[in-house]
Amino acid sequence: MRSRKLSPAAHWTSPSDSAKRTPTDGPLEGGWLTILLMWSKVGAGSVICASYGETDLSTQAEHSTTNRRDFLFVATGAVGAVGAAAVVWPLINQLNPDASTLALASIQYDVSPIAEGQSVTIMWRGLPVFVRHRTPKEIEEAKAVPLSELKDPETDEQRTKPGHEEWLIMIANCTHLGCIPVGQSGDFDGWFCPCHGSHYDSAGRIRRGPAPKNLVVPPYEFLSDTLVQIG
Repeated sequence: MRSRKLSPAAHWTSPSDSAKRTPTDGPLEGGWLTILLMWSKVGAGSVICASYGETDLSTQAEHSTTNRRDFLFVATGAVGAVGAAAVVWPLINQLNPDASTLALASIQYDVSPIAEGQSVTIMWRGLPVFVRHRTPKEIEEAKAVPLSELKDPETDEQRTKPGHEEWLIMIANCTHLGCIPVGQSGDFDGWFCPCHGSHYDSAGRIRRGPAPKNLVVPPYEFLSDTLVQIG
């Protein structure tokens, strides 16, 4: 039988010697690939068999597959999140008020044409709003009312702006069921709601009837002596 010439780097062992060796024996230590060459008879000849020590190629392949799978999971989740946001955002954006609604969020109104003792009704955010130019008599009557007589106590000063006490601005809906009261009528020289008989005084405060609250004063400010901004 002929034997092959082996490289000096190869370390030959018999089957009995290989059983005694540990993976760290020999010149290739510390986790390097240990090559054990063994003779085994196959038919009339001999072959060289290689076995591997600490380094396991199948383990490396398994780790590589796991890393690729984790990457695919993360990438798929990220793409799904972006896609979901792209679908949901137009639906959320439709809930925002359009430009015409935002434009009506506040309005400016010139009160100079309104004579003393007169009222006008304007629209703000789809609601009717009374703008009343009160007389000195109406202002005095409103200030003279004791708070103890009021169902919803508020002073006249709380319902007007300093320096502009002659102007009374209120949402024109009865606080009972939302009807529009009639101006300059009722028992208190103010407003009267004919639907269920609520009486308001010259400051728009409830004095008699089923309405629980005063007429609502919206947020407003005077930009000048004659220009008011509501909202």
